[in-house]
Amino acid sequence: MGMRTIVREGDEILRKTCRAVDKFDNRLFTLLDDMAQTMKSANGVGLAAPQVATLKRVVIIDVGDGIIELINPEIIYESAHCEEETEGCLSSPGEYGLVPRPKKVVAKYFDRTGKPCEVTGEGLLARAICHEVDHLNGILFKDKASSMVDPEDD
Repeated sequence: MGMRTIVREGDEILRKTCRAVDKFDNRLFTLLDDMAQTMKSANGVGLAAPQVATLKRVVIIDVGDGIIELINPEIIYESAHCEEETEGCLSSPGEYGLVPRPKKVVAKYFDRTGKPCEVTGEGLLARAICHEVDHLNGILFKDKASSMVDPEDD
């Protein structure tokens, strides 16, 4: 496993749409393992492949219950009820915004072996899934923020 550099806002790769993963092989396993190590050392909750300069539809998330690896994730349900909460991003360190997100989402995806899976997320997990899937489509949290905030003001 190795650390990867987190791409910062302003790099054009963060605005590109990622390609679907079609090979579940050692290269994918290395990417997932490297992303996990990189996210943990940056104290993140989630990381998308374009944030480590890889245009693949790969996301990892850990909201405290262990890492979930989502390959080719697709949100198939979003609750009508949204919550607006403070969000940040490892690609925009020190910046935070109030972002409305669905309170509950369901996403289908593949695990690292290519097995189809589904995850239901509420609260922080729902927010993280939406945030990271947005990255795969070239969307940053600031694009959806109702306002930018200073977390020190809380």
